[in-house]
Amino acid sequence: MSSAQTPVQERTAKIGVLTLTAMVVGSMVGAGVFSLPGRFAGETGVIGAIVSWVVAGLGMLMLAFVFQRLAVRKPRLDAGVYAYAKAGFGEYLGFFSAFGYWASACVGNVTYWILIMSTVGAAVPALGEGDTVVAFVASTVCVWGFYLLVRRGVKEAAAINRVVTVAKLVPIVVFILLALFLLDTDVFAANLDGSAGMGSLWEQVRGTMLATVFVFLGIEGASVYSRHARRREDVGRATVLGFLGVLAVFASVTIVSYGILPLDEIADLRQPSMAGVLEAAVGRWGAIFVSAGLIISVLGAYLAWTLMAAEVLYVAAKDRDMPRFLASTDARDVPGPALLLTTILIQIMLVVTTLSDDAFTFALDLTSALSLIPFLLAAGYALKLAVGRSGNDPAGPARDVVVAVLAVLYTAFLLVAAGPTFALLSLVIYAPATVLFAMTRREQGRAVFSRGELVIFVLSVIGAVAGIVALATGVITI
Repeated sequence: MSSAQTPVQERTAKIGVLTLTAMVVGSMVGAGVFSLPGRFAGETGVIGAIVSWVVAGLGMLMLAFVFQRLAVRKPRLDAGVYAYAKAGFGEYLGFFSAFGYWASACVGNVTYWILIMSTVGAAVPALGEGDTVVAFVASTVCVWGFYLLVRRGVKEAAAINRVVTVAKLVPIVVFILLALFLLDTDVFAANLDGSAGMGSLWEQVRGTMLATVFVFLGIEGASVYSRHARRREDVGRATVLGFLGVLAVFASVTIVSYGILPLDEIADLRQPSMAGVLEAAVGRWGAIFVSAGLIISVLGAYLAWTLMAAEVLYVAAKDRDMPRFLASTDARDVPGPALLLTTILIQIMLVVTTLSDDAFTFALDLTSALSLIPFLLAAGYALKLAVGRSGNDPAGPARDVVVAVLAVLYTAFLLVAAGPTFALLSLVIYAPATVLFAMTRREQGRAVFSRGELVIFVLSVIGAVAGIVALATGVITI
């Protein structure tokens, strides 16, 4: 360490490219991958699945490139998703991005406990499919147990995540190899086009889009932890490396499953559907093997996402875009108040999911929908930079413009694919969060809204009211 390095630099610049990559992989490879066979089989056949992964892969690759380029061009911006939205479109939309990304992470963490309880529920009926009272109580105990673990420190939690990332990939790779070896070509051929009731190829692909968003959440993980990186270039490298490896895993898990069971049987499997597929291929031990891997995987992902969610609140507060009480850390570099608020929202969403007819699917889709606005704003900022040629980038503009345009189009397509239901539900969560924005402005002695911000606020409130009315009248159900 150079003698000129400050104590703050010494404390925060600790994580290298391998650990950053592990955090990206650890964030993406969680509950979602174990649910892919059932989610895809309920929407499409082999051809539709291939098209879906091509679309999702190219779209998310563009987002990966966006985060890679922004990490280099704007090295002073920490906590990527939130910081980019603020720099590009102002404080209020930056606040929305920070809150939406944080809320998405919290709701996503709820899916992890539902899936764990559903997995154990195969042997303990009282847990059901993760949506019983017993499952709720058990999940609550685990949520607060992890809160205490993360309080021990970011560095220690990151080291645990690195080990867990390696351990959880083993059963997934074994699943792919076994399913590929035992693939029945006749079953695979019968599953090519999907069933008659699935609609057109467009409708099939659209039906899978929120599932692909969910499993790719975490692609921005290295950007969120940029303040802990040893070198700024490591952020972009970790993002692309993590994405390419995970895309290959996700697509493989989905496609090989079509060669084990007919579509309708895969779609009817309880979650985690990967366990049911392997059980059909090799017997009961396959389900146990996958279930054990799932528990390790999900616990690692939960740890990574809890860290990322707290980090976003903390950095937003440090930038004076969240109330100042969220801007403190302890001697172990843990943002305690931000971590506590994160855990509280996870607890609240656990309660909400108990009211849903399909707790896992509802939480998964809501997680994806909440993340779309932050992603769209980050892609929009990249386009704004590419067109304006600001920043510190020696490369020519053509590649950056193309990448940014494709990333914007992809995220806009995802908003359309999500449909009005989850757009309205997202606004039900977004609009009330403005209370935190108002608190921040009052702390600074400033007017709560500028004229443009007031317009955005009114529109968000209108959407939230429409969502509440739709819920109350049964137009929207959870």
